[in-house]
Amino acid sequence: MKNIIISAAVLAVAGTAMSAPVRAQEFTLKPVAEARLRYEQVDQDGLAKQADALTVRARAGLVATSGALSASVVGQGTLAVIDRYYDGVNGAATRPIVADPDNIALYIAQLQYKTKALTLTGGRQKIVLDDERFVGNVAFRDNAQTFDAVRAEWAPAKGLKLDVSYAWSVRTIWGFQGKGARQQAVSGDNILANLSYVTPVGTLTGFGYMVDQDEAAMQGFRMSSQTYGVRLAGGRPLSKVAKISYQFSYARQSDHHRNPNNYSADYWLADATLDVRGWKLNAGYEVLGASSGAALTSFQTPLGTNFKFQGWADKFLVTPANGVRDLYVGGGYGWKQLGPMTGVALAATWHRFDSDRLNLHYGNEWNLIASAKVKKTALSVRYAHYDAKAMATDTDKLWLQADWAI
Repeated sequence: MKNIIISAAVLAVAGTAMSAPVRAQEFTLKPVAEARLRYEQVDQDGLAKQADALTVRARAGLVATSGALSASVVGQGTLAVIDRYYDGVNGAATRPIVADPDNIALYIAQLQYKTKALTLTGGRQKIVLDDERFVGNVAFRDNAQTFDAVRAEWAPAKGLKLDVSYAWSVRTIWGFQGKGARQQAVSGDNILANLSYVTPVGTLTGFGYMVDQDEAAMQGFRMSSQTYGVRLAGGRPLSKVAKISYQFSYARQSDHHRNPNNYSADYWLADATLDVRGWKLNAGYEVLGASSGAALTSFQTPLGTNFKFQGWADKFLVTPANGVRDLYVGGGYGWKQLGPMTGVALAATWHRFDSDRLNLHYGNEWNLIASAKVKKTALSVRYAHYDAKAMATDTDKLWLQADWAI
């Protein structure tokens, strides 16, 4: 749908004899409309019944723009058509969890001022930093995650960018029914700072995230932390048909604000992907370390899009007390077009999970995905198989998903 453009003429008059020329100012209204249909099935050892969830998620809203100013309002609703699952907030956990409870909410409500060098955003908004390991939108879940925040993005020179946010509330994936350990929103004074510079070998980023979780009902203060680190992400061609991309990251985390645990823990990531004529080969090693203090705790990422990391079976959304080391290898192939489908891709990844402390082998996991796009609809089939050793139980998950947006 094309934007609706309304032009208005403004005439300024000075005295009775002089008048300024007519000046046109553009005011644009852009509609937002998205829909998702997803079936998720989970079979988990230790639970007699499997989970079957067919959910529908819809979003609608408007973005109004005039010059450098814009206002965005987007509402969303999630409905379970088939609800034979535990949604995390309602019912007994006699079936595996599928974290998509029914919900209706104000998803985005923000004001923004944007120029070439400066962007200021206030209100309910998405905040996605780097690869979303520490701060993200959790877009895979129907209700996603947004922030009530003010954010400043400043690019004073070519290749240099400062990104600083203050968030007083995190709107979680649990929606308006959230309660107990899974609240609708988590309050606190969160400061998210990111300074990046584009170098010849990639984008070098220094970051500092002070996470303040004040919800006593969910003992969120145990997740309050301060994390400081550095990240390098880049790539380069190897030949006319081959290129390599890479990312390296290190961070140090310790307790913050009301967290009663006196601890410190390290984070490491090394990842590389080789792309040759449509083939992709990927390998990496990620460590969320165990604490070096007396407290039995570990490196945590409560604001991250954790589904993207350490396997889709979601066994490590909260890092175990002994930490986790994830060795992974994967590969896939893609086609630009197959018949009516574009962006067709097949991929598989294998993970080996071990503890950072005590030398435990938690388990192994396979992740498989097939995805494509037909006009404005993105289609995907995912499968995850977790083979438990020293943590959790064997689990199989299957997703069939269609996403549409104007």
